[in-house]
Amino acid sequence: MLKLDDRDLAILRVLSTEGRISNAALAERIGLSASPCWERVKRLEKAGVIEGYSAQINLKKLSSHVTVFVTVELDDHTAEAFEKFEKAALDYSEIVSCWALGGGFDYILQIVTRDIESYQMLIDEMLVKKIGLARYFTYVVTKPVKASGAPPFGDLLPE
Repeated sequence: MLKLDDRDLAILRVLSTEGRISNAALAERIGLSASPCWERVKRLEKAGVIEGYSAQINLKKLSSHVTVFVTVELDDHTAEAFEKFEKAALDYSEIVSCWALGGGFDYILQIVTRDIESYQMLIDEMLVKKIGLARYFTYVVTKPVKASGAPPFGDLLPE
């Protein structure tokens, strides 16, 4: 694992919520000059700690939509079955997140579609394609409370 100091953590905290911040502003915020700050950011990118930058889009401003979380149980628990399901999940743009779970369910999916009807059409298609879905449970999001928060970097790293 990459050894990170307090300034590296400060860089990660700022960039995780303000990815478009200029290097000069970032350097000022964490108490470094611009050049050493830039070198640290590049080192974190090269090491794969920073995987990329993205914008948070307010979908309400674009169109109506529904966000649904779906817990999934597969009909088979072989490596091939998990691989088949995961490969299929990557093909659906509506599945914006997919996590493999340990415990009662095999996966949890975050799905964004126009409406419940289009969500159900997606599920029906997945069932028809026989990608391994045995059972699924649907949870419709009624309102976002907290999303895309920065990880607690200080709590995650060894002392």
